[in-house]
Amino acid sequence: METVLIVIAILLLALFGSPLFAIIGAIALLAFHSAAIDMSAVIVELNRLASTPTLIAIPLFTFAGYVLAESKSPQRIVGIARALFGWFPGGLAIVSLVSCAIFTAFTGASGVTIIALGGLLYPILLKENYPEKFSLGLMTTSGSLGLLFPPSLPIILYGLVAKISIDKLFVAGFVPGMILLIVLSIYSVKHGIKSEIPKIQFTFKNVFEAVKNAAWEIPLPFIIIGGIYGGLFTVTEAAAITAFYVVVVEVFIYRDLKLFKDVPKIMQESMVLVGAILIILGTALGLTNYLIDAEVPMKLFTFIQELITSKILFLILLNIFLLIVGMMMDIFSATIVVVPLIIPIALAYGVDPVHLGIIFLVNLEIGYVTPPVGLNLFISSYRFQKPISEVYTSTLPFILIRLIILILVTYIPQLSLYLVNLLGIQ
Repeated sequence: METVLIVIAILLLALFGSPLFAIIGAIALLAFHSAAIDMSAVIVELNRLASTPTLIAIPLFTFAGYVLAESKSPQRIVGIARALFGWFPGGLAIVSLVSCAIFTAFTGASGVTIIALGGLLYPILLKENYPEKFSLGLMTTSGSLGLLFPPSLPIILYGLVAKISIDKLFVAGFVPGMILLIVLSIYSVKHGIKSEIPKIQFTFKNVFEAVKNAAWEIPLPFIIIGGIYGGLFTVTEAAAITAFYVVVVEVFIYRDLKLFKDVPKIMQESMVLVGAILIILGTALGLTNYLIDAEVPMKLFTFIQELITSKILFLILLNIFLLIVGMMMDIFSATIVVVPLIIPIALAYGVDPVHLGIIFLVNLEIGYVTPPVGLNLFISSYRFQKPISEVYTSTLPFILIRLIILILVTYIPQLSLYLVNLLGIQ
């Protein structure tokens, strides 16, 4: 009777909007108590988490992304992308896609991208005579582009939770991420031709000027990616170098930010996000320990196996499940809560854990913009002052394209694994 009352209390707390970490922690404590296991097992996971070497990469990359968001880096990124791609039919749309992908890769948060770049790019798209519906859909869906590219925070978090190589995940996401970017660019070119959008003349002078303006920011992705894959430094060291480099560039070279006025505020804002991630991660790992001890994943697999014998059918249902999860939860919470449950089941069906990571991230990218409750839909509605129903309809063509890419990524594992195997990354 006591346990039933506690369960009802936890459900009521969830319905009334209690923080996710509190709900997960309460479930974990109740589960261990019911199994007559010392409840310190939950906090033990927090201790193990604190000793994970790659953990420090999360706050450092998050801080670096927030510094870029608060500086004039978005304008400089857009400037160089426009100089390089503006002469294409639909070139400004491609500029938006590339700029958002780069920015989301560094911030790891699609909502930040919509807020930081949306206000800059959306008015320019309208001014260049792009249809309002296309422009709104483009900016809403572009917010989650870039989650497959290093140093994406969701990739790092997935690697930590799944206990697999982050370097492998960085490499595995490159081809699917590029395919998605290229296909959306082709759609934008087709739309630009159909709408007779005027092109921006390509000149080396404009390119030189844009490169000159962004000269200190252009090397950043090459330093990170080249350093990690060249064996010069680890992911954690790359995060430290990135944070230091970004502060030096934005504070002392470009002087967009003030060291004692802006940087402490950015530290506080970015660490609020990190703190939320880590406290959910700690309680969720404690609950995961109980689920593993109780053999819940294997019991779940046995149940599923009785209903589903085909790997293909399992992947179809997995995609549907993850799309729903992506609509209902932010990518960080979803990674922490869902990944430990699906990995044992997916392995039993013969799905490579690195391939599973890319499937997971592509699904969550789409979930951000899937009606009725995708997070980016509401951020976009607020940012651009548009009715949510209008945002829904504007994103549908982009969602369809992403779903096609998801099918390819799901059923052609080599799109994710070819480069990993070719480079022999351990």
